[in-house]
Amino acid sequence: MLGLAIALAVLVLALLLSLVVGTRAIPADEAWRYLWVNDGGESAYIVREMRLPRALLGLVVGCALGVAGALIQALTRNPLADTGILGVGAGASFAIAIGVGFLGITSIHQYLWLSFGGAVLVTVLVYVLGSAGPRQATPIRLTLVGVALGAVLGGFSGTIALLRPENFEKMRGWGVGSLAGRGWDVLAAVSPFILIGIVIAVGCAGALNAVALGDDLARSLGANLAVVRILVIIAVTLLAGAATGATGPIGFVGLMIPHAARWIVGPDQRWILAYTIVCAPILLVGADIIGRIMGGPIELEAGIVTAFVGAPVLILLARKRKLSGL
Repeated sequence: MLGLAIALAVLVLALLLSLVVGTRAIPADEAWRYLWVNDGGESAYIVREMRLPRALLGLVVGCALGVAGALIQALTRNPLADTGILGVGAGASFAIAIGVGFLGITSIHQYLWLSFGGAVLVTVLVYVLGSAGPRQATPIRLTLVGVALGAVLGGFSGTIALLRPENFEKMRGWGVGSLAGRGWDVLAAVSPFILIGIVIAVGCAGALNAVALGDDLARSLGANLAVVRILVIIAVTLLAGAATGATGPIGFVGLMIPHAARWIVGPDQRWILAYTIVCAPILLVGADIIGRIMGGPIELEAGIVTAFVGAPVLILLARKRKLSGL
């Protein structure tokens, strides 16, 4: 509990720091005052209409990516898996590539719905193909189908980009993963999906502890594996689809944070989810802050920073502890 309380305090500090840091620095006491009082000035507008929704979006998207990664790792019994293993991110990106490349779509709100639709369709397809044949959908079959579909869709997305590069100039910020430019409307659009996904994830945590013991033992403990897998896939679709649509593909959050949480608290999915919900936003909001500081007048996107920060940390974790299954 102490570790969780410390992580929560760090998260609050990161959110407050996100209101202060930027191209125009605003003193902390003023930023705090503007949260409650709108004097109509430029600084108040920056805090209330630009940085506050950006920070809160980092909070909810960080939660979504982290929890989605934790669910995939538990479902596949692979502590280094993430949402890409089921092709969810590739499906979302492919749908947006189609919309931008052939329909001329550039609005972030349209990105959101295209992303969600692509994630849903690919997730359903993965489960249908993984369930084909006499045997049920096993983690290894879902993994193989997801990786294959993700590779194919990624190739198609790249082809579309080469065919219609002029349209993709308009979505470069989305393509590398960014919190910049997102307002209250985007936050309001994605939050319900993410909240529902997190509720489903928390409800499945106990059953995922049984799944971690193996299919046969899980059945003997009363777990309905088919129902658990369907619920997990629904949750991952909601979380990853909404997050990808809002900010673009951001890597390492869903891969590194659940693994680090498991290293701290052990294999209990209830505690892993609790730490992930708190710690994943710290990484994403922190990456966004670092991007503002390092980029100068031109900010570095959060997705670029998470790649630089996440890779060495993940290597360090892997070296310190021998990786094992769940």
